[in-house]
This record gives sequence, structure tokens and C-alpha cells, in this order.
Amino acid sequence: MRKQIHPAIIFSLFGIFIAILLLNKPSFEDHPIKIKPNALQVETQALHNLDKPIIDVSGWERPEEINYDTLSQNISGVIVRVHNGAQHTEANDAAFINGVDKAYKNHIAEFQKRNVPVGVYAYVAGKSKEDMEKAAEVFYNAASPYNPSYYWLDVEEKTMSDMNEGVEAFRAKLAALGAKNIGIYVGVYFMQEHSINTDKFSAIWIPSYGTDSGYFETKPNTDLDYDLHQYTSKGRIAGFEHHLDINLISTTKEKEETFRKLFLRP
Repeated sequence: MRKQIHPAIIFSLFGIFIAILLLNKPSFEDHPIKIKPNALQVETQALHNLDKPIIDVSGWERPEEINYDTLSQNISGVIVRVHNGAQHTEANDAAFINGVDKAYKNHIAEFQKRNVPVGVYAYVAGKSKEDMEKAAEVFYNAASPYNPSYYWLDVEEKTMSDMNEGVEAFRAKLAALGAKNIGIYVGVYFMQEHSINTDKFSAIWIPSYGTDSGYFETKPNTDLDYDLHQYTSKGRIAGFEHHLDINLISTTKEKEETFRKLFLRP
């Protein structure tokens, strides 16, 4: 005859099973809950940290290697890569095959949870106007639920014969979808070589490293009215043990006014 199991034993086993599941819950969820940051708290903290660096991060900065509490205390703002442009390869495993960055959800959620203002960027790599428009749509659909302060186009690589036409197709599609604040990240030499027109962008972000020592050395050699300067790819900030890209507001601009433009308006 089959022996009946006492209900108390079943309840105890079930409790142990639930406890094991909770203890083994991952630190970073695949689909973090989107939160709406408190605008006043974000502004207060950001302005308090106004003299601290602005960083940009992507899937190459692994969430499990970041102490978000510490890093958030040492920066004023962050720009998160949402779309990689190119497809996934063995050498580039920080994004999915459709170009979406693997870590962007975690990065945005963790920084917003700590009241760090967040902008987003996409690496522009379409091979046709249609490719550019499709990438812009994927980028916007992935990023817009997080209400980023700015959408940036990272333009570094010639992927079609008329890059200016491609960049404009990407920008125009973003605007048509509803993005209000759209900026461009582009090197002075690349911009000149490929005749990239920046007139329709509301902000300009320029990389200019000098010797890339990890420290600010000199401002970009340009007459362009730029807003943000990426001055090194080898920065070090407490909260992350590897190199970071570090940026600052243009030294030719009023710092608080420009920071508000880039990070504190939806």
C-alpha cells in the first residue's frame, strides 16, 4: 500500500524550493523593470556632481563588473549605447544579431535607479538609406521607453558611398518617430573628409584625445560650435576597474546651461 505523505512535509519541501530560487536569483535581470526617475532628484544630484565626468558605456562594460553605487557617485551623467549598427560577430559579442546592445537595459535601469541622468547612442553603420532608417527604428523602439534626455548618432565609419545622405536618413527617421533631441558624435577629420553636415543636429559631441593619457590635455582643434568633448578612452573612475571613455562639457560653453540641455530636458 502507498504511504501517504504528511502535508507538513510537502509544505516544508515547497518552502525550501522557493528559498533556493530566491537565493539564486541573478543580480541583473534580462528584462529590468523600467522606472521613471524623479526629475527633481535627478536634477539635484546632477548639479551637485556637475564638476564630475560624463561617461559613455556599452555592452563592453559588463554590468557584473560595475559597482553602480560607487560609479554613480563619481559621475554627473552617462550616455548608454543601445544599438551597435553592425551585426553580431565572434569578435563583437557585446550586441545581439539585430545590433541591439546586450547590456543597455541593465545599464540604463541601474543608473536611472541611482538618479544619474541618461542619454543614449547608436553606432551608425547602415549600408544604404533603408538600412539607416531600419536601424534608427530599432534604436528608437529600444530606447524610447526609458525616456532618455538625448539620442546620439555615433558616426565613425564609412559604410556607404554618401555617408552624409545615410546619416541624414538616420536622423530624419529618428525625428519622425518622435525623438526630440538628436545629437551627433563625429571626429573633425571624418566629418570633413566625408562632408558630414551637422546643421540639423541640436548638439555636437567631438572625440579628441591628444595622447589618450587618461587625462584632459587639450580641447579639439575646430571652429565648430560643439557641446561635448570626449577627451580620453583610457579614463579611470572608482566603481569600474577597467578603462572608460570620459567626456566633459565644451570649455567654450557655460557648463550648467549646456549640461541642462544635454541631460536635464526630456
